[in-house]
Amino acid sequence: MSEESEMAKRAVDRKTNPALVSLIQDLKKASYERKAPIWRDIAERLEKPSSKRAELNLSRLDLYAKANETIVVPGKVLGAGKITKPVKVAAYAFSSSAMDKITLAGGSVLTIRELIAENPKGTNVRIMV
Repeated sequence: MSEESEMAKRAVDRKTNPALVSLIQDLKKASYERKAPIWRDIAERLEKPSSKRAELNLSRLDLYAKANETIVVPGKVLGAGKITKPVKVAAYAFSSSAMDKITLAGGSVLTIRELIAENPKGTNVRIMV
């Protein structure tokens, strides 16, 4: 086993949230089975300590996302700011105000697992941190 994979295994072993550990394993499995490196990238970002995980405000999402684009956030989407475009957002977690504002703008809110099921290859998906 390579040193890098051993370090990744130890990082997952330290996680105490079983839902997060399961999601990371599912992402790595989807990446391997479907030859979609985007899922491995997201898994590696979720393996980081929670203090290093992405927290994205809607104002930044509105600034950089294009209308009808699919965005994945390997962390939490927060409700600060406003969003004016319909976007499909998948994330590990959402604040309740962020969910409400995204749906009011005509967008949709997904879990990362739902996005994997909907788009197994991860094509036309952008990671935002």
